[in-house]
Amino acid sequence: MAVRRLHPDQPSAFAFTPANREWAATTIKKYPAGKQASAVIPLLWRAQEQEGWVTDPAIRGVAVMLDMAYIRVLEVATFYTMFQLAPTGSKAHIQVCGTTPCMLRGAGQLIDACKRRIHPQPLHLSADGALSWEEVECLGACVNAPMIMVGSDTWEDLDADRFERVLDGFANGKPVAKGPQVLRQLSAPEGGATTLTDPTLADGSRLGGWLQAFEDRVAGARAKAEAAATAVAVAAVAGPASAPAVAAPSAALAPALAVTTPRNGAAANVTTLLNNRPEPAVAAAPALILASVALAGAGSVGTSSVGAPPLLTQPRNGKGDDLTLIWGVAETMQNRMYGMGIWHFDQIAAWTPANIAWFEAQVEDYSGRLERDNWIKQARDLAGGWRPGNKVGERPQS
Repeated sequence: MAVRRLHPDQPSAFAFTPANREWAATTIKKYPAGKQASAVIPLLWRAQEQEGWVTDPAIRGVAVMLDMAYIRVLEVATFYTMFQLAPTGSKAHIQVCGTTPCMLRGAGQLIDACKRRIHPQPLHLSADGALSWEEVECLGACVNAPMIMVGSDTWEDLDADRFERVLDGFANGKPVAKGPQVLRQLSAPEGGATTLTDPTLADGSRLGGWLQAFEDRVAGARAKAEAAATAVAVAAVAGPASAPAVAAPSAALAPALAVTTPRNGAAANVTTLLNNRPEPAVAAAPALILASVALAGAGSVGTSSVGAPPLLTQPRNGKGDDLTLIWGVAETMQNRMYGMGIWHFDQIAAWTPANIAWFEAQVEDYSGRLERDNWIKQARDLAGGWRPGNKVGERPQS
Protein backbone atom coordinates (compact mmCIF):
# COMPACT_ATOMS: atom_id res chain seq x y z
CA MET A 1 0.00 0.00 0.00
CA ALA A 2 1.30 3.46 -0.89
CA VAL A 3 2.45 5.74 1.88
CA ARG A 4 -0.44 7.92 3.03
CA ARG A 5 0.51 11.33 4.33
CA LEU A 6 -1.44 14.33 5.51
CA HIS A 7 -2.04 17.08 2.95
CA PRO A 8 0.47 19.96 3.27
CA ASP A 9 -2.26 22.61 3.36
CA GLN A 10 -4.24 22.31 6.58
CA PRO A 11 -7.00 24.43 8.14
CA SER A 12 -6.16 26.28 11.34
CA ALA A 13 -8.79 24.60 13.52
CA PHE A 14 -11.54 22.01 13.71
CA ALA A 15 -14.72 21.73 15.76
CA PHE A 16 -17.72 19.47 15.50
CA THR A 17 -21.04 21.17 14.87
CA PRO A 18 -23.34 21.19 17.93
CA ALA A 19 -25.36 18.27 16.51
CA ASN A 20 -22.24 16.26 15.73
CA ARG A 21 -20.71 17.07 19.12
CA GLU A 22 -23.82 15.71 20.83
CA TRP A 23 -23.71 12.63 18.60
CA ALA A 24 -20.02 12.09 19.46
CA ALA A 25 -20.71 12.29 23.21
CA THR A 26 -23.50 9.70 22.88
CA THR A 27 -21.27 7.43 20.81
CA ILE A 28 -18.41 7.56 23.32
CA LYS A 29 -20.81 6.52 26.12
CA LYS A 30 -21.51 3.26 24.27
CA TYR A 31 -18.08 1.97 25.29
CA PRO A 32 -17.02 0.92 28.83
CA ALA A 33 -14.95 3.26 30.96
CA GLY A 34 -11.34 3.18 29.86
CA LYS A 35 -12.30 1.82 26.41
CA GLN A 36 -13.30 5.12 24.79
CA ALA A 37 -10.56 4.66 22.20
CA SER A 38 -12.86 2.15 20.49
CA ALA A 39 -14.86 5.12 19.19
CA VAL A 40 -11.96 6.49 17.16
CA ILE A 41 -13.15 5.20 13.76
CA PRO A 42 -16.77 6.42 14.14
CA LEU A 43 -15.57 9.88 15.25
CA LEU A 44 -13.06 10.20 12.41
CA TRP A 45 -15.74 9.14 9.93
CA ARG A 46 -18.17 11.76 11.28
CA ALA A 47 -15.42 14.39 11.01
CA GLN A 48 -14.88 13.41 7.37
CA GLU A 49 -18.60 13.59 6.64
CA GLN A 50 -18.65 17.08 8.12
CA GLU A 51 -15.50 18.48 6.48
CA GLY A 52 -15.22 16.32 3.37
CA TRP A 53 -11.83 14.97 4.46
CA VAL A 54 -9.86 14.18 7.65
CA THR A 55 -7.75 17.17 8.62
CA ASP A 56 -4.87 17.31 11.05
CA PRO A 57 -6.87 19.55 13.46
CA ALA A 58 -9.69 16.97 13.35
CA ILE A 59 -7.24 14.18 14.24
CA ARG A 60 -5.97 16.22 17.21
CA GLY A 61 -9.49 17.07 18.31
CA VAL A 62 -10.58 13.41 18.27
CA ALA A 63 -7.44 12.47 20.24
CA VAL A 64 -8.38 14.95 22.98
CA MET A 65 -12.02 13.76 23.09
CA LEU A 66 -10.92 10.15 23.50
CA ASP A 67 -7.91 10.81 25.74
CA MET A 68 -5.64 9.17 23.14
CA ALA A 69 -2.13 10.02 22.04
CA TYR A 70 -2.14 12.01 18.81
CA ILE A 71 0.08 9.43 17.10
CA ARG A 72 -2.47 6.66 17.80
CA VAL A 73 -5.27 8.54 16.05
CA LEU A 74 -2.92 9.48 13.20
CA GLU A 75 -2.08 5.78 12.75
CA VAL A 76 -5.75 4.95 12.31
CA ALA A 77 -6.42 7.83 9.90
CA THR A 78 -3.44 7.00 7.67
CA PHE A 79 -4.00 3.22 7.72
CA TYR A 80 -7.60 3.02 6.51
CA THR A 81 -8.16 4.14 2.94
CA MET A 82 -11.75 5.03 3.81
CA PHE A 83 -10.35 8.22 5.30
CA GLN A 84 -9.50 10.99 2.83
CA LEU A 85 -6.31 12.85 3.83
CA ALA A 86 -6.64 15.61 1.23
CA PRO A 87 -9.48 17.95 0.23
CA THR A 88 -12.21 16.33 -1.89
CA GLY A 89 -14.72 17.80 -4.29
CA SER A 90 -17.23 20.10 -2.64
CA LYS A 91 -20.10 18.38 -4.48
CA ALA A 92 -18.83 14.79 -4.80
CA HIS A 93 -15.80 12.61 -4.35
CA ILE A 94 -16.27 9.73 -6.76
CA GLN A 95 -14.83 6.33 -5.93
CA VAL A 96 -14.69 4.07 -8.99
CA CYS A 97 -14.50 0.33 -8.32
CA GLY A 98 -11.56 -1.09 -10.26
CA THR A 99 -11.71 -4.73 -9.16
CA THR A 100 -11.93 -7.49 -11.79
CA PRO A 101 -15.76 -7.82 -12.19
CA CYS A 102 -16.17 -4.07 -12.68
CA MET A 103 -13.16 -3.87 -15.02
CA LEU A 104 -14.60 -6.69 -17.13
CA ARG A 105 -17.86 -4.77 -17.35
CA GLY A 106 -16.37 -1.42 -18.41
CA ALA A 107 -14.95 0.34 -15.33
CA GLY A 108 -12.06 1.50 -17.51
CA GLN A 109 -14.47 3.76 -19.40
CA LEU A 110 -15.58 5.33 -16.11
CA ILE A 111 -11.98 6.01 -15.11
CA ASP A 112 -11.31 7.57 -18.52
CA ALA A 113 -14.29 9.88 -18.03
CA CYS A 114 -12.99 10.91 -14.58
CA LYS A 115 -9.58 11.73 -16.03
CA ARG A 116 -11.16 13.77 -18.79
CA ARG A 117 -13.82 15.63 -16.82
CA ILE A 118 -12.32 15.94 -13.33
CA HIS A 119 -8.52 15.63 -13.30
CA PRO A 120 -5.95 13.43 -15.04
CA GLN A 121 -4.72 12.23 -11.62
CA PRO A 122 -6.76 10.72 -8.80
CA LEU A 123 -7.21 12.54 -5.48
CA HIS A 124 -7.06 15.95 -7.20
CA LEU A 125 -9.82 18.51 -7.42
CA SER A 126 -11.50 19.57 -10.61
CA ALA A 127 -10.82 23.11 -11.84
CA ASP A 128 -13.87 24.47 -10.00
CA GLY A 129 -13.22 22.34 -6.89
CA ALA A 130 -16.61 20.64 -7.20
CA LEU A 131 -15.47 17.08 -7.99
CA SER A 132 -12.62 14.67 -7.23
CA TRP A 133 -12.11 10.98 -7.89
CA GLU A 134 -10.09 7.86 -7.10
CA GLU A 135 -10.00 4.19 -8.00
CA VAL A 136 -10.83 1.82 -5.13
CA GLU A 137 -11.10 -1.90 -4.53
CA CYS A 138 -14.31 -3.95 -4.45
CA LEU A 139 -17.39 -2.02 -3.34
CA GLY A 140 -19.44 -5.19 -2.88
CA ALA A 141 -22.03 -5.14 -5.68
CA CYS A 142 -20.30 -7.20 -8.35
CA VAL A 143 -23.55 -8.33 -9.96
CA ASN A 144 -24.30 -4.64 -10.67
CA ALA A 145 -20.86 -3.92 -12.16
CA PRO A 146 -19.52 -1.42 -12.97
CA MET A 147 -20.32 0.94 -10.13
CA ILE A 148 -19.20 3.99 -8.20
CA MET A 149 -19.63 5.16 -4.62
CA VAL A 150 -20.09 8.68 -3.30
CA GLY A 151 -20.11 8.87 0.47
CA SER A 152 -22.15 5.86 1.54
CA ASP A 153 -24.34 5.71 -1.58
CA THR A 154 -23.73 3.77 -4.79
CA TRP A 155 -24.63 4.19 -8.45
CA GLU A 156 -24.59 0.88 -10.29
CA ASP A 157 -25.01 -0.78 -13.70
CA LEU A 158 -23.16 2.08 -15.37
CA ASP A 159 -21.81 2.46 -18.87
CA ALA A 160 -20.13 5.46 -20.53
CA ASP A 161 -23.39 7.33 -21.27
CA ARG A 162 -25.03 6.62 -17.91
CA PHE A 163 -21.89 7.70 -16.05
CA GLU A 164 -21.80 10.97 -17.98
CA ARG A 165 -25.35 11.67 -16.79
CA VAL A 166 -24.32 10.86 -13.20
CA LEU A 167 -21.39 13.29 -13.44
CA ASP A 168 -23.67 15.97 -14.90
CA GLY A 169 -26.05 15.52 -12.00
CA PHE A 170 -23.32 16.01 -9.40
CA ALA A 171 -21.86 19.00 -11.26
CA ASN A 172 -25.29 20.65 -11.45
CA GLY A 173 -26.08 19.92 -7.82
CA LYS A 174 -28.96 17.63 -8.83
CA PRO A 175 -27.65 14.05 -8.48
CA VAL A 176 -29.56 11.37 -10.37
CA ALA A 177 -31.31 8.70 -8.32
CA LYS A 178 -28.86 6.35 -6.64
CA GLY A 179 -28.84 2.58 -7.09
CA PRO A 180 -29.08 0.61 -10.35
CA GLN A 181 -29.18 2.73 -13.48
CA VAL A 182 -31.04 0.04 -15.43
CA LEU A 183 -34.47 -1.56 -14.99
CA ARG A 184 -33.81 -3.75 -11.98
CA GLN A 185 -34.44 -3.70 -8.24
CA LEU A 186 -31.19 -3.75 -6.28
CA SER A 187 -29.39 -6.92 -7.48
CA ALA A 188 -32.49 -8.64 -8.86
CA PRO A 189 -32.50 -9.79 -12.52
CA GLU A 190 -32.46 -6.99 -15.07
CA GLY A 191 -35.85 -6.40 -16.65
CA GLY A 192 -37.84 -7.49 -13.61
CA ALA A 193 -38.60 -10.76 -11.89
CA THR A 194 -38.28 -13.93 -13.96
CA THR A 195 -39.38 -16.52 -11.40
CA LEU A 196 -42.13 -16.85 -8.77
CA THR A 197 -44.21 -14.28 -10.66
CA ASP A 198 -47.55 -16.05 -10.18
CA PRO A 199 -49.58 -13.81 -7.79
CA THR A 200 -51.34 -16.88 -6.37
CA LEU A 201 -48.06 -17.82 -4.67
CA ALA A 202 -48.41 -14.79 -2.38
CA ASP A 203 -52.15 -14.18 -2.01
CA GLY A 204 -52.95 -17.51 -0.33
CA SER A 205 -55.08 -18.91 -3.14
CA ARG A 206 -52.41 -21.40 -4.21
CA LEU A 207 -52.24 -22.81 -0.68
CA GLY A 208 -56.02 -23.05 -0.63
CA GLY A 209 -55.93 -25.01 -3.87
CA TRP A 210 -53.34 -27.42 -2.52
CA LEU A 211 -55.39 -27.92 0.64
CA GLN A 212 -58.57 -28.55 -1.34
CA ALA A 213 -56.79 -31.05 -3.58
CA PHE A 214 -55.49 -32.89 -0.51
CA GLU A 215 -58.93 -32.97 1.09
CA ASP A 216 -60.48 -34.20 -2.17
CA ARG A 217 -57.91 -37.00 -2.40
CA VAL A 218 -58.60 -38.07 1.19
CA ALA A 219 -62.35 -37.97 0.60
CA GLY A 220 -61.92 -40.02 -2.58
CA ALA A 221 -59.89 -42.66 -0.77
CA ARG A 222 -62.50 -42.95 1.96
CA ALA A 223 -65.35 -43.17 -0.56
CA LYS A 224 -63.47 -45.85 -2.46
CA ALA A 225 -62.95 -47.87 0.72
CA GLU A 226 -66.60 -47.52 1.76
CA ALA A 227 -67.85 -48.53 -1.70
CA ALA A 228 -65.61 -51.57 -1.74
CA ALA A 229 -66.73 -52.59 1.75
CA THR A 230 -70.39 -52.17 0.77
CA ALA A 231 -69.89 -54.41 -2.25
CA VAL A 232 -68.23 -57.06 -0.11
CA ALA A 233 -71.02 -56.93 2.49
CA VAL A 234 -73.83 -57.18 -0.05
CA ALA A 235 -72.10 -60.00 -1.91
CA ALA A 236 -71.55 -61.90 1.34
CA VAL A 237 -75.26 -61.75 2.18
CA ALA A 238 -76.29 -62.76 -1.37
CA GLY A 239 -74.32 -65.95 -1.07
CA PRO A 240 -71.04 -67.49 -2.32
CA ALA A 241 -72.22 -67.63 -5.96
CA SER A 242 -72.41 -63.85 -6.28
CA ALA A 243 -69.51 -62.96 -3.96
CA PRO A 244 -66.43 -61.43 -5.63
CA ALA A 245 -63.22 -63.39 -5.69
CA VAL A 246 -61.23 -62.26 -2.67
CA ALA A 247 -57.82 -63.70 -1.94
CA ALA A 248 -57.67 -65.51 1.40
CA PRO A 249 -54.53 -66.44 3.36
CA SER A 250 -55.58 -70.08 3.72
CA ALA A 251 -58.54 -72.48 3.66
CA ALA A 252 -58.58 -72.45 7.46
CA LEU A 253 -60.06 -68.95 7.33
CA ALA A 254 -63.24 -70.02 5.50
CA PRO A 255 -65.33 -70.65 8.66
CA ALA A 256 -64.43 -67.24 10.05
CA LEU A 257 -65.47 -65.47 6.84
CA ALA A 258 -68.99 -66.92 6.86
CA VAL A 259 -71.81 -64.42 7.37
CA THR A 260 -75.36 -65.68 7.94
CA THR A 261 -78.56 -63.93 6.95
CA PRO A 262 -79.68 -61.01 9.13
CA ARG A 263 -81.85 -61.58 12.15
CA ASN A 264 -85.62 -61.52 11.49
CA GLY A 265 -84.88 -61.87 7.76
CA ALA A 266 -84.28 -58.12 7.42
CA ALA A 267 -82.03 -56.93 4.62
CA ALA A 268 -82.86 -53.22 4.46
CA ASN A 269 -79.36 -51.78 4.13
CA VAL A 270 -75.67 -52.42 4.82
CA THR A 271 -75.91 -50.91 8.32
CA THR A 272 -78.64 -53.41 9.22
CA LEU A 273 -76.55 -56.23 7.79
CA LEU A 274 -73.55 -55.25 9.87
CA ASN A 275 -75.55 -54.83 13.06
CA ASN A 276 -77.26 -58.25 12.71
CA ARG A 277 -74.30 -60.41 11.74
CA PRO A 278 -73.19 -63.28 14.02
CA GLU A 279 -69.98 -63.18 15.98
CA PRO A 280 -67.06 -64.38 13.81
CA ALA A 281 -65.63 -67.83 14.45
CA VAL A 282 -62.23 -66.57 15.58
CA ALA A 283 -61.48 -69.97 17.15
CA ALA A 284 -60.66 -71.26 13.67
CA ALA A 285 -57.65 -68.90 13.55
CA PRO A 286 -56.75 -67.76 17.11
CA ALA A 287 -53.98 -65.36 16.06
CA LEU A 288 -56.04 -63.76 13.30
CA ILE A 289 -58.34 -60.77 13.52
CA LEU A 290 -60.64 -60.68 10.50
CA ALA A 291 -61.42 -57.21 9.17
CA SER A 292 -64.14 -55.89 6.85
CA VAL A 293 -67.62 -57.36 7.48
CA ALA A 294 -66.47 -60.20 9.77
CA LEU A 295 -64.32 -57.95 11.96
CA ALA A 296 -66.77 -55.32 13.13
CA GLY A 297 -67.38 -55.86 16.81
CA ALA A 298 -64.85 -58.67 17.17
CA GLY A 299 -62.09 -56.47 18.64
CA SER A 300 -59.69 -54.77 16.21
CA VAL A 301 -56.27 -53.20 16.52
CA GLY A 302 -57.63 -49.66 16.62
CA THR A 303 -58.17 -48.91 12.91
CA SER A 304 -61.32 -48.59 10.80
CA SER A 305 -62.49 -52.07 9.82
CA VAL A 306 -64.23 -51.12 6.55
CA GLY A 307 -62.38 -52.91 3.74
CA ALA A 308 -59.58 -54.07 6.02
CA PRO A 309 -57.52 -57.12 5.03
CA PRO A 310 -56.92 -60.00 7.46
CA LEU A 311 -54.83 -58.61 10.33
CA LEU A 312 -52.77 -60.45 12.94
CA THR A 313 -52.73 -59.70 16.64
CA GLN A 314 -49.14 -60.95 16.75
CA PRO A 315 -46.52 -62.15 14.22
CA ARG A 316 -46.18 -65.78 13.37
CA ASN A 317 -43.39 -67.52 15.24
CA GLY A 318 -43.00 -64.40 17.37
CA LYS A 319 -41.25 -62.28 14.70
CA GLY A 320 -42.54 -60.14 11.86
CA ASP A 321 -40.95 -59.95 8.40
CA ASP A 322 -38.55 -57.11 7.65
CA LEU A 323 -41.05 -54.96 5.74
CA THR A 324 -38.37 -52.35 4.99
CA LEU A 325 -37.19 -54.72 2.26
CA ILE A 326 -40.17 -53.39 0.32
CA TRP A 327 -39.03 -50.37 -1.64
CA GLY A 328 -40.85 -47.34 -0.20
CA VAL A 329 -41.35 -48.75 3.32
CA ALA A 330 -39.13 -47.01 5.86
CA GLU A 331 -38.68 -48.14 9.44
CA THR A 332 -41.30 -45.64 10.63
CA MET A 333 -43.88 -47.04 8.22
CA GLN A 334 -42.93 -50.62 9.15
CA ASN A 335 -43.67 -49.85 12.82
CA ARG A 336 -47.02 -48.33 11.86
CA MET A 337 -47.89 -51.44 9.85
CA TYR A 338 -46.89 -53.71 12.74
CA GLY A 339 -49.22 -51.70 14.96
CA MET A 340 -52.06 -52.23 12.48
CA GLY A 341 -51.54 -56.01 12.47
CA ILE A 342 -49.58 -56.24 9.22
CA TRP A 343 -46.53 -58.38 10.02
CA HIS A 344 -45.76 -60.50 6.97
CA PHE A 345 -45.13 -60.22 3.23
CA ASP A 346 -47.84 -62.74 2.39
CA GLN A 347 -50.45 -60.54 4.07
CA ILE A 348 -49.61 -57.64 1.72
CA ALA A 349 -49.27 -59.99 -1.26
CA ALA A 350 -52.95 -61.01 -0.93
CA TRP A 351 -54.41 -57.48 -0.76
CA THR A 352 -57.39 -56.64 -2.95
CA PRO A 353 -58.33 -53.14 -4.22
CA ALA A 354 -60.62 -52.78 -1.22
CA ASN A 355 -57.74 -53.65 1.10
CA ILE A 356 -55.51 -51.09 -0.60
CA ALA A 357 -58.17 -48.39 -0.22
CA TRP A 358 -58.54 -49.25 3.47
CA PHE A 359 -54.79 -49.09 4.04
CA GLU A 360 -54.43 -45.71 2.33
CA ALA A 361 -57.29 -44.35 4.43
CA GLN A 362 -55.26 -45.26 7.56
CA VAL A 363 -52.01 -43.69 6.28
CA GLU A 364 -53.23 -40.69 4.30
CA ASP A 365 -49.73 -39.19 4.18
CA TYR A 366 -48.67 -42.24 2.09
CA SER A 367 -51.62 -42.04 -0.32
CA GLY A 368 -50.61 -43.37 -3.73
CA ARG A 369 -47.22 -44.65 -2.58
CA LEU A 370 -48.31 -48.29 -2.36
CA GLU A 371 -49.46 -48.52 -5.96
CA ARG A 372 -46.72 -46.26 -7.33
CA ASP A 373 -43.96 -48.44 -5.85
CA ASN A 374 -45.93 -51.68 -6.46
CA TRP A 375 -45.73 -52.95 -2.89
CA ILE A 376 -47.94 -55.95 -3.65
CA LYS A 377 -45.63 -57.32 -6.37
CA GLN A 378 -42.62 -56.72 -4.14
CA ALA A 379 -44.38 -58.49 -1.26
CA ARG A 380 -45.19 -61.48 -3.49
CA ASP A 381 -41.55 -61.75 -4.57
CA LEU A 382 -40.36 -61.47 -0.98
CA ALA A 383 -42.93 -63.96 0.28
CA GLY A 384 -41.64 -66.38 -2.35
CA GLY A 385 -38.13 -66.33 -0.93
CA TRP A 386 -36.49 -63.44 -2.79
CA ARG A 387 -33.97 -61.42 -0.76
CA PRO A 388 -31.97 -58.35 -1.70
CA GLY A 389 -28.77 -58.94 -3.63
CA ASN A 390 -25.49 -57.11 -3.19
CA LYS A 391 -26.82 -53.76 -4.32
CA VAL A 392 -28.44 -51.60 -1.69
CA GLY A 393 -32.06 -50.90 -2.57
CA GLU A 394 -32.17 -53.47 -5.38
CA ARG A 395 -35.68 -54.49 -6.33
CA PRO A 396 -36.98 -57.41 -8.45
CA GLN A 397 -37.48 -56.72 -12.14
CA SER A 398 -40.94 -57.18 -13.62
